Amino acid sequence: MVGGSYAGLQAVASARESGFGGRVTLITAEDHPPYQRPPLSKAYLLGKVAEDALPLRAESFYRDAAIDLVTGCRVSHLDPVRRTITCGQDRPMPFDALVIACGARARRLAVPGAELDGVVVLRDLADARALRERLTAATSVLIVGGGYIGLEVAASAASLGKPVVVLEAGPRLLARAVPPQISDHLVRLHRRRGVTIRLGTGLDRLDGEGGRVVRAMGSDGARYPCDLVVVGVGAVPNVDFAQACGLATPAGIAIDAFCRTGMEGVYAAGDCTVQPNAFADSPLRLECVQNAMDQGRSAGAAVAGRPEPCPGIPRFWSDQFDAKLQSVGLSAGSDLSVSRGSSEEGRFSLFHFRQGHLRAVDSVNRPGDQIIGRRFLAAGLSPTPDQARDPAFDLRTLLPVS
Repeated sequence: MVGGSYAGLQAVASARESGFGGRVTLITAEDHPPYQRPPLSKAYLLGKVAEDALPLRAESFYRDAAIDLVTGCRVSHLDPVRRTITCGQDRPMPFDALVIACGARARRLAVPGAELDGVVVLRDLADARALRERLTAATSVLIVGGGYIGLEVAASAASLGKPVVVLEAGPRLLARAVPPQISDHLVRLHRRRGVTIRLGTGLDRLDGEGGRVVRAMGSDGARYPCDLVVVGVGAVPNVDFAQACGLATPAGIAIDAFCRTGMEGVYAAGDCTVQPNAFADSPLRLECVQNAMDQGRSAGAAVAGRPEPCPGIPRFWSDQFDAKLQSVGLSAGSDLSVSRGSSEEGRFSLFHFRQGHLRAVDSVNRPGDQIIGRRFLAAGLSPTPDQARDPAFDLRTLLPVS
């Protein structure tokens, strides 16, 4: 198993749970065991979660499950003929079955000044450590990109009392992930908390003094003073070694519903994969914890000879200030959206339909709607739009008794 990610860890656990009795090795490029990543942009930055609380499993798990954990090992070569992988200059390691779960890395800026000190990304624990230290001393923070990472860091920095500006080149926040109503709500939320949001504004360059960033020039012609720039402009799948042997494209590693690749005995899971999905018109790469765990579970079961299809129900969540944003399904392609709850009170959901059938639910501070939405989508059932928009109608009555 290559990759100390949610998908990699779930794959080794699933393989053991499914009865695989052979030797299992989990290889990670980082110097520590797999850990929780969602807190890195939120509770960890705010000092509410200690580093020793981040590991996903206790050390005893690896010992008791007879899993060899190899840290600090970045796979650089895959030989599909000899069926070996190699870390740097180390000796090739043979495998009978291989799961690639290398995740993705932060996309870097391609503007003048991107190399200046004070320009950072957030993807792993090392990034989070550096960012938390820099936040303490920062006097003005610039966030480039209005996606999940950018907005979560913006909320954390503002909560620490830092002046924050968010530059989003697109017309709205989280444009690829949520509908306009959610984007608009998040703009109002951040602005109420003192965050400056600049939509339709890209970054032209960064200026420095003494090698450190001191200001940014936006595409709107404005200058933005900053001594800390956090770049959140997407991620690139870690597929270099897989691409070198023809297993992947720059978009990711193509897998089927059972997480099988085009090579016999080679599987893949998590943010580095592209998989067909019932909620999308074409295969897609889903960057979310739930998908990584679902795919890891399927890959591990397949390794054990007990293949199970990945359920493939997209689920996302984000905490920003006092707002918990949750999504299940994919709203893209919907032809009707109805609201339940009150956006003015900061507690509402949007139920999205295509040809009268439920496709997705986006919620702000309404976790109950998410639970119901997941059950509807998993069962292939749907309320009517009128039932979904009626707060007096109990949607649970439409679901089978569990």
